[in-house]
Amino acid sequence: MAVREILIHPDDRLREIAGQVEFPLSEEVKQIIRDMADTMYDAPGVGLAATQIGVALKIAVTDTVWRKEEVRHDGDEPGGVRDLKVWINPEFIWKSDEMASWEEGCLSVPEVYGDVSRPAAVTLRWQDIDGAVHERDFEGFEAVALQHEFDHLIGKLFIDYLSPLKRRMITKKMKKLYKQGN
Repeated sequence: MAVREILIHPDDRLREIAGQVEFPLSEEVKQIIRDMADTMYDAPGVGLAATQIGVALKIAVTDTVWRKEEVRHDGDEPGGVRDLKVWINPEFIWKSDEMASWEEGCLSVPEVYGDVSRPAAVTLRWQDIDGAVHERDFEGFEAVALQHEFDHLIGKLFIDYLSPLKRRMITKKMKKLYKQGN
């Protein structure tokens, strides 16, 4: 298990645009994916984009089923249901006109939450770890989680959807937290 440091806003690396992943995957990229999963579960979170650990590649992991409070610890092995998904080179090929508002949080903006309005349903094209291309429709919480994570890959944070005043207040709070941590 390798848990990596999660970058905290306003770290400039969170605003980087991720690059395309080439196939076949190198051992280094496979290790990055394993580390991302370990980091997401350890945080705990339901998603993590590569840019959040300082890797500017179009990779994200999600698990919208798993919740830390549902996991029991009997010795070294956690219990509970996990549904890890790896998204490589994801792209939305359709987004609904119907919008849905969800309260979002982010591992890179700790202890901050805000209501964000996003398309209620999406169609996604992505590659798996073998390079196979998939296309599927998503709605509800999973659609929101995917949009949130893939925003990271284009340098966007959920706070960018909030009012300018709220964004400034959050950034000020995060700068203070960031200075304390460095």
